[in-house]
Amino acid sequence: MSFKNLEERMKAAGGAVSMLRDSQSGPNPYPVKLPEYTNWRDEQWAWQNTAVLFNQSYHMTDLYVSGPDAFELLESLGINSFKGFTPGKAKQYVPTTWDGYVIGDVILCYLAPEYFNLIGRPPVANWVQYHGETGTKKDGSKWNVTFERDERSASRPNPTARKTYRYQVQGPNAMKVMTAVLGATPPDLKFFNMCEVTIAGKQVTALRHGMAGQPGFELFGPSEDGQVILDAIVAAGKDFGLRLVGARAYSSNTLESGWIPGQMAAVYSGDERMQKYREWLPANGFEGNASLGGSYVSNNIDDHYTTPHDLGYGFMIKFDHDFIGREALEKIANNQHRIKVTLELNDEDVVKAIASQYGKEGERAKYFDFPSAVYSMYPQDAVLSKDGSKQVGVSTWVGYSSNERKELTLAYLEPASAVPGTEVVFVWGESPNSKKPTVEPHKQVQIRAIVCPVPYVASVRSVYAEGSWREKGKA
Repeated sequence: MSFKNLEERMKAAGGAVSMLRDSQSGPNPYPVKLPEYTNWRDEQWAWQNTAVLFNQSYHMTDLYVSGPDAFELLESLGINSFKGFTPGKAKQYVPTTWDGYVIGDVILCYLAPEYFNLIGRPPVANWVQYHGETGTKKDGSKWNVTFERDERSASRPNPTARKTYRYQVQGPNAMKVMTAVLGATPPDLKFFNMCEVTIAGKQVTALRHGMAGQPGFELFGPSEDGQVILDAIVAAGKDFGLRLVGARAYSSNTLESGWIPGQMAAVYSGDERMQKYREWLPANGFEGNASLGGSYVSNNIDDHYTTPHDLGYGFMIKFDHDFIGREALEKIANNQHRIKVTLELNDEDVVKAIASQYGKEGERAKYFDFPSAVYSMYPQDAVLSKDGSKQVGVSTWVGYSSNERKELTLAYLEPASAVPGTEVVFVWGESPNSKKPTVEPHKQVQIRAIVCPVPYVASVRSVYAEGSWREKGKA
């Protein structure tokens, strides 16, 4: 059956929860050139010990916003302060609904006067474009903005026809690699600041970044220059242990750095304003094809949403400007909020779950894929108190770190349970009625876990403490 928009598709499915639970889509694709360039264990090792190159040219949507009203439009939709935000800077950008729930988060680059680039999953790009095309300014006039979309490879017929290449050079030896490829000391940039550099005779924009929690740069420019730049970086990195990272390892680096990538876009409910938005969204877009998976179950879709506080973005909320969601976030500003943590799963319990895949006696647990065990676009597993008597939070991203030799998850928990060292229980597996093709017959299992800080890796915490979007008050 063909549907005109997301609203029609959602109603036909019997509501948002049914549509997302029964979705036939798997996890969000990470279309890097290869799943593995060597093997994902060594590729993980390199981002902590030598250097890596993440090829991000394919899996994110780019939305370019330009025009006299571009700054004001973006400011009106984000929780972030735009004071001091000038060309040559970037920030983690977080828009919310009128109810204060997160639409998503992206990197927002201020490329030039009246010219911005949003990079990330499609929901934020959709939200910004909708308001720019259909909304009005305070004086009732239309926004004077122009949009250009460069869709992620998964959403386009020709996966290689991108406007921009995007590479990240990260790790302890990243600065040595950059020195070699530039033929000079890398520019001394503050975190999330940009400048122009020259590589292999080509002009490249360099953004000071740290995806894996290690120092490094994100490099981008016209796609036709991409192969030349890639070859130059690889050649410069040979003496410093640089490894290319494939799709398998790439999707797991967030376990060590602490960013939650799979939060649900809070677009499936709300008042008539949100309904109008769903009627604007296509039926077969990201939001319509997304899948909800995991042991956490609620028939109220709002229970699956997050606030900025859940994701560790509370410090980004600045009430120095008007933005959609401000009133709702002001009401809860002084409340206790769920806290983002890392859960370290018990080795013995994880091994027992994995061992259940062998032998024909008894039911097996849900399969743990390696290194990322995520099997839906919106992964949500229940986290219980130590005695299993009550739910204390939600786990969102689960996988294996070869560096730490641990199965880890990223979660947000009630404050009393979020203290490092607290023992909790992670519930792995879905109901037996799951219709998702990524879910085989299995039994749910309870796995003991220890609450740990986020980021999990001590060296990553020290790097981020030196100054980044994670540093309180620096959004």
